[in-house]
Amino acid sequence: MVEIPSSLRSLFSAPIKEQDGTYIVEVPSSEIDFEALSADETYRVAILESPVSTESSVQQESPRAPSRETASHSSSGPPVEEGEVRDVTIETVGDQGDGIAKVERGYVVIVPGAQPGDEPTVEVEQVQENVAFASIVDNDPRAV
Repeated sequence: MVEIPSSLRSLFSAPIKEQDGTYIVEVPSSEIDFEALSADETYRVAILESPVSTESSVQQESPRAPSRETASHSSSGPPVEEGEVRDVTIETVGDQGDGIAKVERGYVVIVPGAQPGDEPTVEVEQVQENVAFASIVDNDPRAV
């Protein structure tokens, strides 16, 4: 279980790419747009191993469009809306024991009562600039 400190400024998933003998992690532009980070600043970065490799994760998610989305979202605001129902995958658990899922552009969705590996259907209840809070409306039928 990964503990996420309250001082966390940004949380997103990104592949590590090799370029000319160095390695690059691309920061989504939304992190700058929403002022979670500022260009030309120095930050401490933690790298957490994904429960599923990025390559296989991308391959698994590509053919499967998010189900039951109620609207399409522009890249300038949060990729979810209040009242939206969608399937998510819980990647980790936060300090308060809530499940953490990431959706488009690394946007974080907090889901109380969910555990890593769960794939519940959730309803988004509250949307903020960098995080949303959702409740489970249908548990993963494969979960025990």
